[in-house]
Amino acid sequence: MSEEDEGMGGFESVDELQSHGINVQDISKLKAAGIVTVLGVAQTTRRHLLKIKGLSEAKVEKLKEVVAKILPPPFLTGTEIADRRQNVVYITTGSKSVDAMLGGGIPTQSITEVFGEFRTGKTQLCHTLCVSTQLPEDQQGASGKVAYIDTEGTFRPDRVKAVADRFGVDAAMALDNVICARAWSSEQQCDLLIELAVRFVEDRTYKLLIVDSIMNLFRQDYSGRGELSERQQKLNQFLARLQKLAEEFNIAVILTNQVQADPGAAAMFAAASSAKAVGGHILAHASAVRIQLRKGRGDERIAKLQDSPDMPEGEATYVLKSGGWEDPS
Repeated sequence: MSEEDEGMGGFESVDELQSHGINVQDISKLKAAGIVTVLGVAQTTRRHLLKIKGLSEAKVEKLKEVVAKILPPPFLTGTEIADRRQNVVYITTGSKSVDAMLGGGIPTQSITEVFGEFRTGKTQLCHTLCVSTQLPEDQQGASGKVAYIDTEGTFRPDRVKAVADRFGVDAAMALDNVICARAWSSEQQCDLLIELAVRFVEDRTYKLLIVDSIMNLFRQDYSGRGELSERQQKLNQFLARLQKLAEEFNIAVILTNQVQADPGAAAMFAAASSAKAVGGHILAHASAVRIQLRKGRGDERIAKLQDSPDMPEGEATYVLKSGGWEDPS
């Protein structure tokens, strides 16, 4: 994507609005609220903009008018959308069979959800991707940096080093290209996205955002049925912001998720896997690609593609080695 193309897409920084008569104070208010690109302003409702302290109705209307002039027309032809899809990069999982099932790997511009019981390799996949994202594109990487939101305290630099050794990447350099934040509450988890948006505008080399795991803190902070609707609403806002980041900055977003027993399914199909992902329909609809992991024979693991806009359902086998996800020998 050339610089000119980036400008055309409204992906430039909100600082651009200054040359269209919006004052600096208002621009910094937008940034503080996590709205960091021109497109971000267009995607935010007037109601939400009015909630930002110091933005009057007149200012919000002016913002919307200015942004409408800068942005390209909202409707594109199928050909133009196909051109935009050319920018999608597929990042290798480390296992060729899983990559083939996914149509090349984990795609940018969309959210991929990986769920399964413990010891199926969810966090191992995250550590593998921390390095594989940095590989050049001809080696099925994205030659980009990685941002990691860790909600469970499972990020291990030593694992990243082991994966780097496998791919022949300098371990110290690999670790330098990964930024990691430990989140302790669902509110902090949401605030971290605002900070990342600012980073992504300043540094366009980020290509992957990992949230490991997506539901852990939401389940901790909201308990019981009484708080379920509030939890789902907050989760929905978090996922919407993730989707915007994925499309605005052409990054891949990968979420790991926990599972819970589904007693109904267990009774009906004793043999079938009776674990279902937590987070309900809101999370299921937000993820463009959903992969279920389960244990197979011996040390084999099975990845099942449950949902994808451009690939059929399928299964692939992989194993967990010190270098991350690999094909069974």
